[in-house]
Amino acid sequence: MSEAITADKAVTIHYAVKNPAGEVLDKSSEEQPLAFIFGRGMLIPGLEKALEGKTAGDTFSADVAAEEAYGERHDGLIQAVPRQMFGENEVEPGMQFRASTDQGEQSVLVVEVNDDTVTVDGNHPLAGVNLSFDVEVVDVREATAEELDHGHVHGKGGVEH
Repeated sequence: MSEAITADKAVTIHYAVKNPAGEVLDKSSEEQPLAFIFGRGMLIPGLEKALEGKTAGDTFSADVAAEEAYGERHDGLIQAVPRQMFGENEVEPGMQFRASTDQGEQSVLVVEVNDDTVTVDGNHPLAGVNLSFDVEVVDVREATAEELDHGHVHGKGGVEH
């Protein structure tokens, strides 16, 4: 009998994720499945819940609400900052930067630039978006002590070192 996906198992999946319009946002390739240690926060909560208890060979679809994916959008994460904070760097809408905030390092997306200010958005690009996943569970096994210590799966689909 196949092992079920539970905490600290090494799991390998193929997946495709779509937005509500049905556009594929990301997917694994045949040569590059996604390998991870289950229950360590490496996946969005809604997908992790959908995977729990599945076994190798299972295929399924899961609809994940925004709050169980990348969260809701928060207007408070959009702010105008002085243009001078970017020094002499060229700044254009669509560029991403790392910013130091009261909550630590955070990625921000430049949404507007004018002479004096740059408007940045600290929301994840998929915040507020419901997602649909098509998943195939390729493998489920006990993670090795080394993998648990390192926090990631080694080998195909995982980290090679």
